[in-house]
Amino acid sequence: MNSPSSLTIWLDAARPKTLPLAIASIVCGSAVAKWHGSFSASIAALALLTALLLQILSNLANDYGDAVKGTDNDDRLGPQRAMQSGLVTAATMRKAMIINIILTAISGLTLILIACKNPHDIVGFLVLGLLAIAASIAYTVGNKPYGYRGLGDLSVLIFFGWLGVAGTYYLQAGQIDSLIMLPATACGLLAVGVLNINNLRDIDNDKACGKQTLVVRMGPHWGRKYHLILLSTSVIFFSLFALLEVKSLFGWLFILSLPLLINHGRQVYRSTDGAALRPMMATMVKCALITNLLFAVGMMLS
Repeated sequence: MNSPSSLTIWLDAARPKTLPLAIASIVCGSAVAKWHGSFSASIAALALLTALLLQILSNLANDYGDAVKGTDNDDRLGPQRAMQSGLVTAATMRKAMIINIILTAISGLTLILIACKNPHDIVGFLVLGLLAIAASIAYTVGNKPYGYRGLGDLSVLIFFGWLGVAGTYYLQAGQIDSLIMLPATACGLLAVGVLNINNLRDIDNDKACGKQTLVVRMGPHWGRKYHLILLSTSVIFFSLFALLEVKSLFGWLFILSLPLLINHGRQVYRSTDGAALRPMMATMVKCALITNLLFAVGMMLS
């Protein structure tokens, strides 16, 4: 059997199947900016590049942190990671993370300098950028990674929802509309759903390794109920925005994803073990992306 190429190894380490979550948050925020007449293609493109680099950094750090702590082992049900499989050494992964941090900083600084018009915004987004980089690493790396303490869900909601969507909107519009937090929260909850599937799948191994995710803390039964809450609440927040802000039938276009969300939620709730959840990660990513894209298209048609 031929060994995988270096390009294949690093593409797998970047976990491209999870990257639509970053795309969804930028598209969602940019669509609302477009609806308000403030869309900037250059700012949206730079925001997208920065978000993708941050997510890749998080994925590399997760690969490193879980491998070092022994959480990525033969009992884990998810796909083998780069360090776990022995294809990448710890030293090489650290170098890759440093390179990624540099690229993220360059992209983020360029975005801030182009989008921000006053010193307060520049300083504010510099701080947010540094926090985003730190959060991407600290999820599984370090002596007290917050992903091992049940705080991963909140982090995903903040960075893939509130900051990703509302921040993208602010960078283009130059101001904040409080109602933007409705689709921002909806987008973030769908991203949390992806993490929840991951944690439900690996609940037994995480528990054995001392990784106290929120699902480990609440147990598999409530973890499945929690998943239904995430899906339904995201629809509620999108609906509130359509009702209060858009007031157009196109604003309800996201409802077309409802059958997909319902079917996925039913499958998750009826699943009996982690192995049954393995194919549902890709389905949840698809649900999140389609729902956000339908919302974005609806905004642009409104």
